[in-house]
This record gives sequence, C-alpha cells and structure tokens, in this order.
Amino acid sequence: MAVPEQMIFEEFLHNAHGVVTSKQVTEAGFHRSILSGLVEANKLVQVARGLYMKPSAWEDEMFLLQYRFSKGIFSHETALYLHGLTDRTPARFAMTFPWGYNAASLKEENVTVKRVIKELYKVGITDHVSPAGSIIRVYDVERTLCDIVRGNNTCDIHIVNQAMKHYAASKGKDIQKLTAYAEKLRVKPKILNYMEILL
Repeated sequence: MAVPEQMIFEEFLHNAHGVVTSKQVTEAGFHRSILSGLVEANKLVQVARGLYMKPSAWEDEMFLLQYRFSKGIFSHETALYLHGLTDRTPARFAMTFPWGYNAASLKEENVTVKRVIKELYKVGITDHVSPAGSIIRVYDVERTLCDIVRGNNTCDIHIVNQAMKHYAASKGKDIQKLTAYAEKLRVKPKILNYMEILL
C-alpha cells in the first residue's frame, strides 16, 4: 500500500473507531487486499468473518453481537440503559428479533432473546452510539417504554417506574409518538396510566 493511501486508510479506520467491515472498506473505495496486508502486519485483527478491528481498539461486544446477529435490535433493559433511563447496567443484553429468525447459536451468548411479529419489528428502530463508540441499532425511547410494560414482561417494576419518571421529566419526550406506539403494541391503557400520574 502506498504511503498516501495508507494515511487515508488510517484516517478512515480512525473515523470508524478502529472497527471496520470488508463491505465498508469496499464502499469507501479501497481494495480488500488492504485488510489482509494489515492483518499480516499485525495492525488489524480479524474478529469475525468480514469484520476487522485495530488491536488497540476497545473490543465492542455490542457492535460485534449485532454484526454477527444482524437482525437483533437492542431493546428492553439494554435500550433503557443506552438511552440513560436507568443507571442499572444490564447483566445480559436484551435483543429483539423477528419471529422465525433462527437464533440457535445465541444460546451461547450473553443475550436475552425477545421475539416480535414482523409488523412490529421495525417500529422505532434507530441508530445509537454504543458505550465503546460504535454505531449500533436500538429501539428508540418511546418504543422501549412500550416494550417494558408489554405482556408478561419480567422487567423489574422499580426500573420501569424510574424510566417512566425520567421520560416524563425529559425535554425531548414525544407523547404523540409514545401514544401511537402504545396503540400499535397494544399497551395504550398502561402507558396512559403512567403518563396521567406523572405529567
């Protein structure tokens, strides 16, 4: 690799927080042989098929999980934590998948698997920055609040109450969106009850 090209690639790698996929490299206009050359020079480590990381980069478990299980969206208590609605660090990552997704190998991972019908799967997906600085997909705040009160959810009632209080007091709350999601997810009475008490 020529020196100027290497400098451009180093800048590209820096902007990607030291974690890149072979697809991103190709889309950025670099030849994939750059990756194998950097692996041989111990400047990159291949951590999964098509996924490379600088040895100095903090290994981002959330990014790697989502890369390997691309249909998984961080949700429930994990999403609450990412959005700053709880100070309790989740012991296991909660990820939601569409019904029918084969997640057999997830049993070996530190993941609580949630499933939802395909019509509801895409509601509220947004990009978010992981604690290690990578872009990951997570359900937005309003979708997460609906998820934690849905059905026979095992979410701790104290966590639910804390999250609802934080949301009700936040400047960025969108009650119209929350109500629309609550209707789709069939939790409108529960959500309205919380909001009537807190607002």
